[in-house]
Amino acid sequence: MLPKIKYVRAYTAKGGGADYHDQGAGHWIDDHIATPMSRYPEYRQSRQSFGINVLGTLVVELEAEDGTIGFAVTTGGEPACYIVEKHLSRFLIGRSPAEYEKIWDQMYFSSQYYGRKGLVVNAISGVDLAIWDLLGKLRGEPVYHMLGGAVRDELQFYATGARPDVAKELGFIGGKLPLHHGPAEGLEGLQKNIEQLADMRAKCGDDFWLMLDCWMSLDLDYATRLAHRAWNECGLKWIEEALSPDDYWGYAALKQNAPRGLLVTTGEHEATRWGFRMLMDMDCCDIIQPDVGWCGGVTELIKIANYADSRGVMMVPHGSSVYSYHFVITRHNSPFAEFLMMHPGPTEVVPMFAPQLLGEPVPVNGRIRASELDKPGFGVELNRDIPLHRPYPNEGH
Repeated sequence: MLPKIKYVRAYTAKGGGADYHDQGAGHWIDDHIATPMSRYPEYRQSRQSFGINVLGTLVVELEAEDGTIGFAVTTGGEPACYIVEKHLSRFLIGRSPAEYEKIWDQMYFSSQYYGRKGLVVNAISGVDLAIWDLLGKLRGEPVYHMLGGAVRDELQFYATGARPDVAKELGFIGGKLPLHHGPAEGLEGLQKNIEQLADMRAKCGDDFWLMLDCWMSLDLDYATRLAHRAWNECGLKWIEEALSPDDYWGYAALKQNAPRGLLVTTGEHEATRWGFRMLMDMDCCDIIQPDVGWCGGVTELIKIANYADSRGVMMVPHGSSVYSYHFVITRHNSPFAEFLMMHPGPTEVVPMFAPQLLGEPVPVNGRIRASELDKPGFGVELNRDIPLHRPYPNEGH
């Protein structure tokens, strides 16, 4: 029998890491990037101006009766700490981490009246990832072994960041650019978007994937026009998260409107098997992109991935460092992975969730070998030198 969970602790941390938008000045990730708030000129230059980094990181720590600790990081900050300590902990204390199906079900349905997506599912995801980390550490095996083992010897990555040309030199298979100008900036903004993409195509050559991350900023008409010009003039591989995640009808229309050969992708802000079933049943996209720290954790991602596999839909998870690496390596319908370039330039490869994780593997020549994921659990440790704040401690825990 495995030791049971004895203590549940939830902390917040600021300054990068899992809340990767929480960066200092001069970082590419906050440089006039198109968002739904770009229609307001005062919130156009910086995403931090409208509060993209207000939450901070959620750190969930589960300690078993024998002192073994499993943990995970995601986005959620102080409100998520409240949910974990005041609500979800009752489904964890005194329970075996092997009961992850029952625990997930109880966490989700007990919070359904105020949850379902967003912050609450982020909190559930953080707990679920910590359960899998603890389970791996107690069993002495990596998460990817518990998920069925590697189906290939290495992961290959595309890079997300403002310098696909540098990403190509570093050995990545493609580069995904942030879109800088939204519909409120008119035809002039559209022209600038195309010029920036064309500039990168000239620098990268024709044999390198280029993608556009639109971060929910467009309407159907603008997205359609951008898709056609980007495909015809620049050979764009995919257009990502062009519309609001609630606009399933718009995505279905965009997939119909897009030029044949251009992929429509979305899903980083979608959650649970039901949300992704909607995306797939309504034929909204070619690739789904769940974030394992936001969609419900590994327990839910298994269900999402299986449904995608049965539908012949490719799944390329959003970012999320080791938490997605351990999943992608086990899946044929996830043939490559995303690497968020968190260097400010970005001109070099740095760990995605630095400084919060110790031992986080990074791609070399755009690849990580499966054997680099062989430590128990998710194979990383929490950096105890960063300031951690526990806002809602439970008595005796």
